[in-house]
Amino acid sequence: MSENLPSTKPYLIRAIHEWCTDNGFTPYIAVKVDEWARVPREFVRDGQIVLNVGYEATGGLKIANDGISFQARFGGVARDISFPIENVAAIYARENGAGMAFEPESKGAVAGSVTEAGTSIAGDKPDPTSPPPAGRPKLQRIK
Repeated sequence: MSENLPSTKPYLIRAIHEWCTDNGFTPYIAVKVDEWARVPREFVRDGQIVLNVGYEATGGLKIANDGISFQARFGGVARDISFPIENVAAIYARENGAGMAFEPESKGAVAGSVTEAGTSIAGDKPDPTSPPPAGRPKLQRIK
């Protein structure tokens, strides 16, 4: 029964983003970079990129249930950024580190991928050849 429930991850990301904004903090997102992530590769370190997702730093920010998309400037050049929700490793406030980390998810557990507009372009079913994620989910506090 719990297999059919939607993920709570996008809701938690939106809640922490709103909490940061309401309290005057700068929300940052750590993203695992793979072939599905459209991010400036020159800023990727150790397979991950950290992005400022505050409203002052982004244009057209959309945190959808399947992905996050926005425009941001890197070196004065506007870039379109998008990545699946599954790639988000953490969201936290830059000023104090309060936030939430997420367990990495395999691409086989993803029901779809994200386009530039943040909409799903794949089917509604996960890849049947991938084993389900093992173990109990864990939450960590980032400092």
